[in-house]
Amino acid sequence: MNLEDIKKRALENHIPIIMDDTLEVIENIMKEIKPKAILEIGTAVGYSAICFSKFLEPCGFIDTIERDEERIKEAKENIKIIDKDTTINILEGDAVEILPTINKKYDMVFIDAAKGKYPFFLEQALRLLKEDGIIFADNILYKGYVMSDYNKHKQRTAVTHLREYIKLTTDNPKLNTKILEVGDGLAITKIKQ
Repeated sequence: MNLEDIKKRALENHIPIIMDDTLEVIENIMKEIKPKAILEIGTAVGYSAICFSKFLEPCGFIDTIERDEERIKEAKENIKIIDKDTTINILEGDAVEILPTINKKYDMVFIDAAKGKYPFFLEQALRLLKEDGIIFADNILYKGYVMSDYNKHKQRTAVTHLREYIKLTTDNPKLNTKILEVGDGLAITKIKQ
């Protein structure tokens, strides 16, 4: 089993994983910031955490949160392929319950979980972020719905909360946020120094 196999299997099983162009943007930034501690909200099958682990500083670690038991099981198998010097800790359970219990500081936070919870995830990410850290929020444009007048009931909650996330990160004078149209939209937020 290698990274390509993990990606192929996830795509075949319709498990959402980070898109290639989004990953490329994040990896380029990771090369610059050289993170030692990463928090990921939404493990899925561990694909993005494994990709990120290649850019960690020596003795770095990733804490990643997942509540789906099947995905946790698969992620545990998948992360066995990584270098033994790197640690990926899967925190099992609902991120809404787990995040408030964490008291570490991270160089990078990657948000890719329940779209309706993005504003809460942001609040927690800001609390846990080192001063010079960076927050990535994936799928922020959500199939283009967020920037359109889309209002179908099925997606309304997700779209409303993603719009709120964008507003919270772009209207806050203490934050510097860029929204990139890569993949399904990527928000990159830093605290102004």
